[in-house]
Amino acid sequence: MHASLRAFPHPMPDNTPRQDPDGDLVQRAQNGDTRAFDALILKYGEKLYGMIYNMTSNKEDTHDLLQDVFAKAYSSIGKFRGKSTFYTWIYQIAVNMTLNFLKKRKRRTGLSLNEMDSSVHQDPALVDTTHESNPEQQSTLHELQKRLNEAMQHLSESHRTVVTLFDIQGLPHAEIAKILKVSVGTVRSRLHYAHQQLQMHLQEFWEQRL
Repeated sequence: MHASLRAFPHPMPDNTPRQDPDGDLVQRAQNGDTRAFDALILKYGEKLYGMIYNMTSNKEDTHDLLQDVFAKAYSSIGKFRGKSTFYTWIYQIAVNMTLNFLKKRKRRTGLSLNEMDSSVHQDPALVDTTHESNPEQQSTLHELQKRLNEAMQHLSESHRTVVTLFDIQGLPHAEIAKILKVSVGTVRSRLHYAHQQLQMHLQEFWEQRL
């Protein structure tokens, strides 16, 4: 997760119909063109990995889940009717499968920070490396990253999901609402509460730095 949360914007509603930029690839994939499906996976695979990883904090679980998401999307591509963009559709699959996994993991072992990868806060995909030349700043960033990931694990699955999609993936409120099949107001409300909880967990860290 990025070291700082983005500002809470208030975009104007946009009801303009949008053409799916992946429409051609989707149609070819539905006609059995595996290369077209591979192109779709290549386009969104990294973002999906980042989303799942930030929700599970475990690379092995992320890898397994991502393969399951791809398999589910491939077997279901023929049923895709274009009521949403392919982008929204595959995110819905990924989010639902990840939430189901987290619920099963919680029931099986109880949510434990020990399940997090010990190196999660050092992952170059999640940490700002612009301060590598300054050991003290780099150490602070790594510690903050660790605290953020720990704080994320204290959130409920629904609140962790909106933070992941908005603050980490950079999706707008309207797109998150489509993916989660909730209202934009619900997305805003969950984000507001989640941000408050994260700030509370991080307050002690900042006070120690003063």
